[in-house]
Amino acid sequence: MENIDFITYEKAISIIKDHPFKRNIVSFPIEKAGGCILAETFIADRDFPPFDRVTMDGIAIQYSSYAKGQKEFKIASTVAAGSPQSDLADPTQCIEIMTGAILPLKSDTVIPYENITVEEGKVTLKNFPIREGQNIHFRGSDLKAEATLVTKGSRLSSAEISIAAAIGKSHIKVEKLPSTVIISTGDELVDINETPQPYQIRRSNVYGIQNTLNEWGIKADLKHLSDNVLQMESSLKLLLEKYDVLILTGGVSKGKYDYLPQVLVSLGVKKQFHKIQQRPGKPFWFGTTENNKRIFALPGNPVSSFVCLYSYIKKWFQFSLGLEEDNYKVVLDQDLTFEPDLTFFKEAKIKIDIDGTIRATPLKGNGSGDFTNLVNADGFLKFPQNKSHFKKGEYFSFISFRNLNHLL
Repeated sequence: MENIDFITYEKAISIIKDHPFKRNIVSFPIEKAGGCILAETFIADRDFPPFDRVTMDGIAIQYSSYAKGQKEFKIASTVAAGSPQSDLADPTQCIEIMTGAILPLKSDTVIPYENITVEEGKVTLKNFPIREGQNIHFRGSDLKAEATLVTKGSRLSSAEISIAAAIGKSHIKVEKLPSTVIISTGDELVDINETPQPYQIRRSNVYGIQNTLNEWGIKADLKHLSDNVLQMESSLKLLLEKYDVLILTGGVSKGKYDYLPQVLVSLGVKKQFHKIQQRPGKPFWFGTTENNKRIFALPGNPVSSFVCLYSYIKKWFQFSLGLEEDNYKVVLDQDLTFEPDLTFFKEAKIKIDIDGTIRATPLKGNGSGDFTNLVNADGFLKFPQNKSHFKKGEYFSFISFRNLNHLL
């Protein structure tokens, strides 16, 4: 029989995917929708561009007149962007026109100012080649009306927000992300504004986790629990009523004061698993409630906490939202040995070779409490279980906790 208290990495991923959060749709003002996951499809309400758009300041002519050898044109009128469409009634004349204006009727070519001279209402062409239809962004040349512009499930960056504005979406339907709280535990932790005693440390994990969730578009509150069973039970009862997702750090190992698992169970949370066959990050507790609450209790050591956050919680959010999950593969640039029969996560620095190959260098550290080592890393190499020797040149999974654009 499988031991649900000490499961494999693959089994843990399978269990959390069996319990995605309940998805709801809300309508956000366009000003607040950036970073959200789109819950509708953007459809073009008109052609893009919606008219034959002039792309250079200059004059609009009928090309046939130029083709017959005409080099001088009388200016019939001047048209600014935003004006109604004009009409070039006389093909031997021209219309002075500005960028963004609609192309005049009976004209088909735009010549920029730098290729002409203007004097006393007349235009003389300089000796530059002219192509019929030049400097015009023709109606529907990008997309036709009813075309799909942005698909449901896309994350809304500035580009998608611009599209929404262009089709008149003042409010956008987006996925409502779960209300989330990050909870530190332990009497050895003090607030970042306090001066710790020699036996205390400042709360740091929760701020790193909060920033990570913010990068994913999830706003999270911060709370702290002391190592007192009754106070912990009372506080967690209220937090379970208020929030959809609880992410706790510490209090899930086998220490005498690690009350968290028993308190959660006493409050009606069903334990899905407690320990994972991995290093670091073995004591990772996941539970659910009948009313769709999800509780992730991470190990207290910072490196372990980071490993579980990016290896499991990120995948859970991506899967729940129907997003493509990260799947980076990198080349190990040195031999490495890890004897225990566990999935092994190792901090690593990556670089991109001139041929585009992504290589990873494992970093030495002082264990799962050495969070200063994370500053030098780009993420974690994930080495599979049931294997001890990992060779230079082999490909392995890489879990990034940085935006790696600086490498490109």
